[in-house]
Amino acid sequence: MSLRSNRVGEQMKKELGDIIGRKIKDPRVGFVTVTDVQVTGDLQQATIYISVLGDEKQREDTLKGLAKAKGFIRSEIGQRIRLRKTPEIIFEFDESIDYGNRIESLLHQISEENPKEQGDE
Repeated sequence: MSLRSNRVGEQMKKELGDIIGRKIKDPRVGFVTVTDVQVTGDLQQATIYISVLGDEKQREDTLKGLAKAKGFIRSEIGQRIRLRKTPEIIFEFDESIDYGNRIESLLHQISEENPKEQGDE
């Protein structure tokens, strides 16, 4: 990935937080955090990684709402970031947060099942 696509990705991440938080009025779109934006080297495509607060249904509804607003989001980005061609947008869930939370809960569960084993020497 080039330095330029990294910079464009970072700029998009900032703008997307504002656009999704303030401009999208779709009731399906819940509390969304843009965790990362990966832009291809040719700046043709941007994969936007999001995390959504809520259960599976809220996550799916949010993804549907964002998919419906994709054209609007893309035009907003086009106005805010000066590029010859605004990248095509793809939304994906950031699974790393769920993965981290799962590990955290498993570690917590293990420590509750084996209390004070370390301190019994």
